[in-house]
Amino acid sequence: MSASSLESVGSPELIAPKLRRRLATMLYEGVILFGIVFIAGYLFSTLTQQRNGLTHHNLLMAWIGFVLAIYFVYFWTHGGQTLPMKTWRLKVVDARGAPVSTTRAIARYVFAWLWFLPPLALHPLLKLSVPTTLVVAVVWIVLWAAAVWLNPARQFLHDRLAGTRIVSVVPTGA
Repeated sequence: MSASSLESVGSPELIAPKLRRRLATMLYEGVILFGIVFIAGYLFSTLTQQRNGLTHHNLLMAWIGFVLAIYFVYFWTHGGQTLPMKTWRLKVVDARGAPVSTTRAIARYVFAWLWFLPPLALHPLLKLSVPTTLVVAVVWIVLWAAAVWLNPARQFLHDRLAGTRIVSVVPTGA
């Protein structure tokens, strides 16, 4: 089986991008999310008169999760691309290549947390030190990313669970 047939399962428009391109997009997304989280946190602390980081910290985390959900669900359902995805010419579609529904976008957002939550949940459960938790998280993320090679369509597990996929956007008029 050739490399191109491994990357494209189904129609030619559903070509899975290379792993390094998707990871580069995620890195760029992290830069954008830093600003979004900063503004959301500032808004929360201002509106709640928060004077201490430990005050209402669970509510703050829920608020930030909600803001991030709105960000991703909005862009995935309105064109299928966030700014970093547009820059790297990637798009989220459903398994057939159609635009993503709100339900699928929410499912994708929830399942995407599997990149981070399992290793972070081990921190309090096993009373791990912070450096050990960071090592476990890095190993988990590397294994999660490498799992893309176990799927013939070259999609991440959270996309398979949500019934979505990341595809390359072919530039028009080039």
